[in-house]
Amino acid sequence: MAPMNAMYIALSIPLSALRMPMVRAGSPPGSSGPASAPIWLLPSVLLAVCTAVAVALTPSMARAPVVTIGVLATVVVAVAGGEAARRGRVLDELRKQYAKRESVLLGHLSQQEAETVRMAKETLPTAMAQLQQGSRAEDVLRNVVHVSRVSPEFEAAYRAVLRYVLEAVEAEEDLRDSAQRAFVNIARRVQAIVHQQSQELREMEDKHGQDPEVFGDLLRLDHRTALVGRLADSIAVLGGARPGRQWQQTIPLFNVLRGAMSRIIDYQRVDLHSVAEVGILGRGVEPLIHALSELLDNATRYSPPQTRVHLTATEIQTGVAIEMEDAGIGLTDEARLRAERALAQDSPTGLDLDDLGESPRLGLAVVGRLARTNNFRVSFRSSAYGGVRVVLIVPPEMITATPVPGGAMAKAAVLPPPRRPGGPMRRVEGLAEEPVPAVSPRNANGLPQRRRRTRAVIPPLRQKPVASTPTESATSVSAAPPPQAGLWLAAFQEGISGEPRAESPAPRPDGLSDKESERN
Repeated sequence: MAPMNAMYIALSIPLSALRMPMVRAGSPPGSSGPASAPIWLLPSVLLAVCTAVAVALTPSMARAPVVTIGVLATVVVAVAGGEAARRGRVLDELRKQYAKRESVLLGHLSQQEAETVRMAKETLPTAMAQLQQGSRAEDVLRNVVHVSRVSPEFEAAYRAVLRYVLEAVEAEEDLRDSAQRAFVNIARRVQAIVHQQSQELREMEDKHGQDPEVFGDLLRLDHRTALVGRLADSIAVLGGARPGRQWQQTIPLFNVLRGAMSRIIDYQRVDLHSVAEVGILGRGVEPLIHALSELLDNATRYSPPQTRVHLTATEIQTGVAIEMEDAGIGLTDEARLRAERALAQDSPTGLDLDDLGESPRLGLAVVGRLARTNNFRVSFRSSAYGGVRVVLIVPPEMITATPVPGGAMAKAAVLPPPRRPGGPMRRVEGLAEEPVPAVSPRNANGLPQRRRRTRAVIPPLRQKPVASTPTESATSVSAAPPPQAGLWLAAFQEGISGEPRAESPAPRPDGLSDKESERN
C-alpha cells in the first residue's frame, strides 16, 4: 500500500499544476493570455520527478509497475499539456481577431451614425431647398449625396432612402404647384371678368349719367365690383403671382392712399390726415394699394362701426411710414404673435393652401406675401384710441419726389361761378348747367363735393314773351332738380383721380384716374 500511496501523491502534484494553466487557457476575454510553453512543461517534469522518487522509495520487486505507471502518466500529462498549449494559442488568436473585428464594427457604426446625423441636419435640408428651387430629384441626389468611409451596402441603402424621400417630396411639390397654378388661373379668370364688368359699368354710367338714381346705383355696383377684384387679386397673390394691375408711371402717394380706401366697404369711416408729398414708382403702386386696402379692411372690420380709422403718411429716414389707427378692442399678446406669424410665413412659390385652414383669413397672409416681395415692413402696436396701430414702411427705392405737392388735393380746381338765368331760356348745344357755388364745399376727407352737368330739356321759345308772375317764379324755383343720388361717390372718385373734368362721364371706383389706367 505504501508504494501506491506514494504513487498517488506523486500524480496529484503534477495534475494540480496542470489544472492551473488549463484554467488560464479557458479564461474569458479581457483576462491575461494563455500560459507559456515552460508552464505547460512543468507538470510533465514534476510528474517525472515524482515517478523517480516513487521508484526510489518502492522496493525492487514492485518498481516495474510504478515505473510503467509513472511513464504512462508522464506521457499523458505531456500530451495534455501540449494540447492545452495549442488550444491556448488558438484561443489567443481568436481573441485577437474578435477584438480587431469589434474595433472595425465600432468604427463602421460611428461612421454610419455620423452620416445619419449629417443626412438629417445637412443633406435633407439642402436637398429640400434645391427641390423647391425647381431641381429634379436625380440632380439633387447627384449634387448633394457624398457618402464616404462607409460600407457599400450602407451607401446603397443611404441613397435609396434619400431617393424615396426626395421623390415623395417632389411628387408633393408638383401636386402643390399644379394646385397653385390652377388657383392662380381661376383668380386671373375672375380678374378678367371683373375688368370686363367694370368697363361695362362705366359705359352704363356714361349712357345713363342723366338719371341720378341709375347713376348712383351704377356707382355703387362699380364699387362692389372693385371689392370683388381685390379678392381675386388676393387669391392670385397667395398663389405666388403679382396683383393683376401694373402701373408704368409714378403715382402721388395721396392718390395711392385714396385708391386703397376705395377698395374697402367702409371707406367713409377712414380719415386721411397729413400725407407726405412724395410719389410711388409704378412697380410698387399696385402692391402698396393692395396691402393698404387689406390693412384698412381689417381696421374697419374689427372696430365698432361708429368709430373712425385714422390714416397718415410721414416721410422718415428709411422711407415713408404709413400709419393706421383704429379704436377696436386691440390685440392680446397671443393675437399679436399670431398676426406676426401670419406675416412671417414664407415660401418661394407662394403660401400653402393648407395653412389657411377651413375658415381662411386672407388679409394678413396677403400683406405678408406683398411685404416680402416688395420689402415692406409691417409692425403692430397699441393705439392711443385703444385699438391697433399698424405701421407700414415703404422702402426708399420705391419713393420719388412727386411733381405736384400734396398729390391730388393740389390739383383740385375751382368750379366756375354759378350762372343765373336772365330771361327766356334758349337751347344752346342742348346743355344746361346747374347753379353751383364758386367754392365747392369739401367733405370730412378733404374731397370736393362736385355736381354733375346734365342735359336739360329746354322749352321752345314762345312767340310772345309772357311776364312771369311771382307764383310762376316760385314754381320754377321749387321745380329745380334735387341733388343727384350718387354724387357723393362721384365726388369721392373724382377727388381721388386728381383730374377735374367739366364733364365726368365715368368716375372710377378704384381710386385712380382714367388717364392713368389707359397708360397701363
